[in-house]
Amino acid sequence: MILGVIGCGKMAQAILTGIQKQNTCPYSDLLVNDIDDRQALTFVDLFQATNCDQIDLVSQSDLVILAVKPHQVSDVLNHTAAAWKPGKILVSVAAGVRTGVILSYLPAGLKLVRIMPNLPALVGAGIVAVTAAEGTEEKDLRLVENLLSGLGKTVRVEEEKMDAVTAVSGSGPAYVMMVVEAMIEAGVQIGLDWKVARELVLATISGSIAMLEKTGQHPAELRNQVSSPGGTTIAAVKQLEEQGLRSAFFNAIEKAYQRSIQLGQK
Repeated sequence: MILGVIGCGKMAQAILTGIQKQNTCPYSDLLVNDIDDRQALTFVDLFQATNCDQIDLVSQSDLVILAVKPHQVSDVLNHTAAAWKPGKILVSVAAGVRTGVILSYLPAGLKLVRIMPNLPALVGAGIVAVTAAEGTEEKDLRLVENLLSGLGKTVRVEEEKMDAVTAVSGSGPAYVMMVVEAMIEAGVQIGLDWKVARELVLATISGSIAMLEKTGQHPAELRNQVSSPGGTTIAAVKQLEEQGLRSAFFNAIEKAYQRSIQLGQK
């Protein structure tokens, strides 16, 4: 299989890094293209790829990963429309751009899978939501899922849920990094060395996630286990509630959700 990648940004790098970590490389050749030649040449060095123009890339590839910005999708598809042939598989990473919109630019018979990975895919700890357009067969979807298996977990969702996925897991690592950063800096403020504070925070967060995964309990149940009456934890939780932590997350994720919808409409 010849794999093509249009758009050589962070997400494409995460995807290719995950793919190359698999025991058996699933492609024989890798073709890449980016509007910025320097980005494409970086991928040539990183992944032993071949840099070529978009039309040649689409013509030669069996599967193409479209990892450009949402506003660039129409330009790419208009430019390459004649090169798409029935049976080719297109995997779109463009946030908010629905499969129906993509297919409207292209000839019939194309296989289309829309995905939303997140940045932890760079270290094999991501989660990738996948949805298939009408006419895409189960075997095509499985091929894409197998291709992405080195990135972490995959989950199938209905397309109407993809904007919500973008808001929760696609953008989610940024929220987590902000929480980590704030906890470390708070630890430094009360006298901890930065390295010690970082180690404590990372271990606390990873351990808490491990508990959630292993026990299957609701987060509130586990939180209550460390919230002793009149203790330090409940005092901190009360302060977080008064400062609006919960409503801040609700509002932030709603904003990301609405923005994903807007990007698709544009």
